[in-house]
Amino acid sequence: MKKTSTRLADGRELIYYDLRDDTVRDAVDRRPLERTVTTSEIRHDVLLGDAVAVASHRQGRTYHPPADECPLCPTRGDHLTEIPDSAYDVVVFENRFPSLAGDSGRCEVVCFTSDHNASFADLTDEQARLVLDAWTDRTGELSQLPSVTQVFCFENRGEEIGVTLGHPHGQIYAYPFVTPRTTLMLRSLAAHKNATGGENLFDAVLRRELAGERVVLTTDHWAAFVPYAAHWPYEVHLYPRRRVPDLLALDEAARTEFPQVYLELLRRFDRIFDGEDGQSTGSTRPTPYIAAWHQAPFGALDGFHGVVRDDFALHLELFTIRRTSGKLKFLAGSESGMSVFINDVPPERAAERLREVAS
Repeated sequence: MKKTSTRLADGRELIYYDLRDDTVRDAVDRRPLERTVTTSEIRHDVLLGDAVAVASHRQGRTYHPPADECPLCPTRGDHLTEIPDSAYDVVVFENRFPSLAGDSGRCEVVCFTSDHNASFADLTDEQARLVLDAWTDRTGELSQLPSVTQVFCFENRGEEIGVTLGHPHGQIYAYPFVTPRTTLMLRSLAAHKNATGGENLFDAVLRRELAGERVVLTTDHWAAFVPYAAHWPYEVHLYPRRRVPDLLALDEAARTEFPQVYLELLRRFDRIFDGEDGQSTGSTRPTPYIAAWHQAPFGALDGFHGVVRDDFALHLELFTIRRTSGKLKFLAGSESGMSVFINDVPPERAAERLREVAS
């Protein structure tokens, strides 16, 4: 992997990640952009104890442009985009419309490929490994910023999820606090550790799931399963079989095996709704999904009663809001109002279906 850092016309950082070591990146951003002005602010809810990012400047962000005006495609001729070069492998750059900025953290965009019509599932093993290396590098770099406490790499795919740009891409949020979801995990981790005399809750969960009926696939270094209390109609958790706190700690064997495992999961997600009525159509409609990496926060975990950073288990959660062909799972009163999820698809059936559509 070759890494080349440059600056866009408004001063934002852009980084090329290339497969070839001899790649030269010297293209200049020719757009007449003024420096980005953001109004990100973190406000704390004193009743719930969580945080809300207020970012009014995002109202002006690009919204469903036609393909020939995509800002994530390479620059070609007079079509000037966020990526100055005419082709790329993987690119990461500071978001022009960030939810978090300055002392409130940082937001980055990760473009997986220059092919506008592709998806992550279309990548080769080599390309998917390059994305993993970019995620890992950005996790390490962002964790060094004084304002950053937690790094979150994720992908939203599909208009149903709320994606406003069709080009295959994900994002990285660098938060200045421990997120509410991670706080809940750490509290459960601490309670279990103290109640059992030191047993790790993540290890116990993985051991239980691997012995059950919700396993989707396993390899030497990774395990994927539908969790016992899945919130979403189709939800898969992917764990390295050796517990590590973050992407930086993955060993080479796990990194090498990751592309085959992850690409297979994504391809199964694109097939789960084909032939639900017993009649395969021979074609699939791309499944909207969210893919979210959960990593340990950086820094001390003083408020979690004996938990240390290495107790946390890196894992990826992959889920879709589609519950059946043509029907979506909406967050209604119970979910949105009280955070109590109601799942229409039994997790055991979801795991069975994801095994049925294996390559």
